[in-house]
Amino acid sequence: MTERALGQSGLSIRPFVLGGNVFGMTAGREASFAVLDRFVERGGGMVDTADVYSAWVPGHKGGESESMMGAWLKGSGARDRILVATKVGMMPGGLQPDRIRDAVKGSLDRLGVDTIDLYFAHKDDPDVPLDEVLGAFAELMDAGTVRAIGASNYSADRLAEALRVSDEKRLPRFTVMQPELNLLDRAQYEGALQQLCVDQGLGVVTYFSLASGYLSGKYRGVDDLGKSPRGARVKPYMEGKGPAVLAVMDRIAAETGATLSQIALAWVAAQPGVTAPIASATSIEQLDEILGSEAVVLDDGQLAALSDAGS
Repeated sequence: MTERALGQSGLSIRPFVLGGNVFGMTAGREASFAVLDRFVERGGGMVDTADVYSAWVPGHKGGESESMMGAWLKGSGARDRILVATKVGMMPGGLQPDRIRDAVKGSLDRLGVDTIDLYFAHKDDPDVPLDEVLGAFAELMDAGTVRAIGASNYSADRLAEALRVSDEKRLPRFTVMQPELNLLDRAQYEGALQQLCVDQGLGVVTYFSLASGYLSGKYRGVDDLGKSPRGARVKPYMEGKGPAVLAVMDRIAAETGATLSQIALAWVAAQPGVTAPIASATSIEQLDEILGSEAVVLDDGQLAALSDAGS
């Protein structure tokens, strides 16, 4: 599988990133290790996690995903075969420079690595001047603990301002953007942010690429909502454009032989500026299916039909 340059980060990845949000949450040690082993076996390139995963679960405090990945990295010896991306900014303290310094130490310790390949500001922190945020990241890059930095959940205006501050003050630039993007949730990326990423040569890796699993076709009606803990999150899709999108996906699945998950991810990967979608898996079978999206090529008519159905 041909790799794509991840913007100007100096990294390159396949057009698929494995989401680590489920590790230590809906995927226990055995399932997490099996998925990660399979991902490396299949030649996978990057795993995406965050220090906040999965602080929202009762009894969790955050860092569970990183700890699970760290245990796997230690046992597998696969560090040189995988790129690790993690994030800071969702936990108390936001993007205060001292919080960034403390957070990266915690992430490095939990992951059991010396260097984080890609470190994201998980969300914008308007209470901290951008030069202070970027200055803290500069310290980490100068120390060799972070190779490249990215931004997640930034508006086009704030990302543009951050890039301007980087250039004016000779601070490291965000070289990767991580927005929400799927067939049904397009407002955050499409338009000004997408154009900025293309114009500035940023890599783009997208989250919620399967709309919390709705675009897998698993949830066709209200009776399906109990199939997983995420069921309640997909109910709004059923009441909106979701059924119309699934109908088009069903037709394309019949034409191509691809599954709905593969079609959804292939659509994301084909969008201007996008380097790779992120998707998670809790089993080997699920991972094999979504990795198959890399081989799915949708023609112009299919892409347009999907876009029109979700617009």
